[in-house]
Amino acid sequence: MTTAAAPRTLSPYQQYVYAYPHKTAYRPLPREAADLREMWAGEPKDALSLYFHIPFCEVRCGFCNLFTRIGAPDGLTTAYLDALERQATAVREALGEGARFANAAFGGGTPTFLTAAELERLCDLAEHGLGADLRAVPVSVEASPATATADRLAVLAGRGTTRLSLGVQSFVDSEARTAVRPQRRADVEAALARIRDAGFPVLNIDLIYGIAGQTADTWRTSLDAALAWRPEELYLYPLYVRPLTGLDRHRGGTTADADWDEQRLRLYREGRDHLLAHGYEQVSMRMFRRADAPDSGGEDYSCQSDGMIGLGCGARSYTSRLHYSFDYAVDMRRIRGIVDDYTARSAEEFRHADFGWRMTADESRRRHLLQSLLQAEGMAVADYRARFGTAPEADFGRELAGFAARGWLDDRAAPDLLRLTPEGLAHSDALGPELFSPAVRERMAAYETK
Repeated sequence: MTTAAAPRTLSPYQQYVYAYPHKTAYRPLPREAADLREMWAGEPKDALSLYFHIPFCEVRCGFCNLFTRIGAPDGLTTAYLDALERQATAVREALGEGARFANAAFGGGTPTFLTAAELERLCDLAEHGLGADLRAVPVSVEASPATATADRLAVLAGRGTTRLSLGVQSFVDSEARTAVRPQRRADVEAALARIRDAGFPVLNIDLIYGIAGQTADTWRTSLDAALAWRPEELYLYPLYVRPLTGLDRHRGGTTADADWDEQRLRLYREGRDHLLAHGYEQVSMRMFRRADAPDSGGEDYSCQSDGMIGLGCGARSYTSRLHYSFDYAVDMRRIRGIVDDYTARSAEEFRHADFGWRMTADESRRRHLLQSLLQAEGMAVADYRARFGTAPEADFGRELAGFAARGWLDDRAAPDLLRLTPEGLAHSDALGPELFSPAVRERMAAYETK
């Protein structure tokens, strides 16, 4: 392995890497080279992943930089579902015969912003528009406490949802207000009771650490309040203050703070240890699964896998050669414009991709290593060799040596396994970005300075 230079000081919180490359690296695609039918020709289509993006929320949290808008004027959700139906028709035609879906997810935004009747229509689109059997595959849906109403939950449970993920972030009312998330603990607890009554096999609760004023005691309050519901899964997210978000405007755009880094790292370790002591297993830096819980069926989606079909203006799709989506924005005015453009599209305009990133052999290797290594179980080197014909040490010796020098690689793992140490997992958001290619870094930087 290549000898690494002395490791430099690095903030643990560079970027959350949930997919590679990020959509800020995507650029407009030539119309003649982005026909969906041609893009999916020859791709395996017997175990696809299906994702529907709903870009609406009742409020926009202060930390949120997701592609979502606040509320929907009269008629917009209907127009959006009409556009989803036109897109589903175009995608079904592009996939051709024999396409099968192995899992499905509704995300956003907040899918449960839709009414119960609209959720029924969304499920019909998945089943009749694309041929996905929602009752036969794992189905994950995101919800907020305010929109997790009994009628909506009944629709989702009846249509086969196996996992309901609730964004709580904090059970401490003052912390929720600080994060610009107007909710009361009493309302959160009521929503959790409705979710448990609906009988979803897997409940996930999202929590955030690093909120201003949060202490070890208040963090433990939220952890214990979540544990009281015995969720099958818990996600612990570090707070980020990203450009153009509410908290970014409040902080005046300054996010570099060594003390804040230390606070987040300390709270992460306390949360991790608390969950491990209460019978949870760590799956990744963020994800913890109760040891006796049923398998969630792959909802912790492995983004190194191809075969993703994304519908909706904020969704992305993956073939082996191309990642593609619609335009991306964080600024609310631009998001509204993109949503309006999406709802106005004709069926013909959905037969091509607009924005994307063409995957090279090097990028595919980076993506696989990055996403596999960030899982607690690590990456089997033999699988990497079988897939790419090379060894990760040969392809990424400098990067791996740097990780080892920082103590992030587990030297006690089996010889054919690359696995992070506990501290390596804790620094996932620093480790991941170091595997970005120069081309991706350049594209992302150019987007941020537009």
